[in-house]
Amino acid sequence: MTNSNNIGIVLSFFALWIATYFSVEYQQITGFVIIFLFGILHGANDLHLISKIKNENSISNYKKILIYYLTFVTTGVLLFYLLPELALVIFILVSAYHFGEQHWNQLSTEKNTPIISLFQLVYGLFIFALLFYFHQNEVAIIIGEIIHSPINIHFNSLLWGNGILLAVLSLVILQKNTIFKKQLPVNLVYLLLFAIIFRNSNLIWAFAIYFIIWHSLPSIKDQICFLYGQYTFQNFVHYFKAALLYWLLSLIGIALLYLLFRKEAVFTALFFSFLAAITFPHVLVIMKMQNRIKEH
Repeated sequence: MTNSNNIGIVLSFFALWIATYFSVEYQQITGFVIIFLFGILHGANDLHLISKIKNENSISNYKKILIYYLTFVTTGVLLFYLLPELALVIFILVSAYHFGEQHWNQLSTEKNTPIISLFQLVYGLFIFALLFYFHQNEVAIIIGEIIHSPINIHFNSLLWGNGILLAVLSLVILQKNTIFKKQLPVNLVYLLLFAIIFRNSNLIWAFAIYFIIWHSLPSIKDQICFLYGQYTFQNFVHYFKAALLYWLLSLIGIALLYLLFRKEAVFTALFFSFLAAITFPHVLVIMKMQNRIKEH
């Protein structure tokens, strides 16, 4: 168990303890705030990462990357507007793989094999299924708002199906990967921790704890190491300055959504749709970053 994971456990229990003093409304508000602050930040340096990956830092190339990036985000927004059901399924699958890739990026020092990539996807889906299971009514309402239609999802079956598939894949990888064998016991403890958090917190607060402590902060650390060679406070400052403009633009966009729809139930659905639109290109960037790291 690494020091960063020890810190993650402490922060998770601290966040869970804080929730006992917060009403559901304050849990939700606080959850949104920390997602805005750290969750958005971890994806705000994508253009810098792309330039590093391509080893091209010219202004003309930067502008070209920016146009491609904004086009990708705009396509995501339009997809949620025109085909919300398809967009939602893609968002969940892409985000699930992204979560699993970040959590298990140490499984291979080379390009991921199909079985490891599938495992990372199913692991992320299991995290979602676990969260959905403990907040079925809230999730059903949010999904209904996104797709503009009532839904009937068997969350129990979703959890058990993903759990069984995750167990089968774990047994397969266990026979071939010594790193996985060493890390499996502590990761079972993490899953128990996530279940406790998801069960005892408001949906947004529960998602925020996992998204920030177990995904965004480790991702920021990995990105800083990739961009600057090592993780130090000074390099974090460099990272923050490089991300500042795009981070602020994202916050402004979310703030406008809040001002326009804060009194309507649809705000949460719009928030996750916005998050999805900026997630699509971010996931591709991180995949390329991880592959570049493994090549070296």
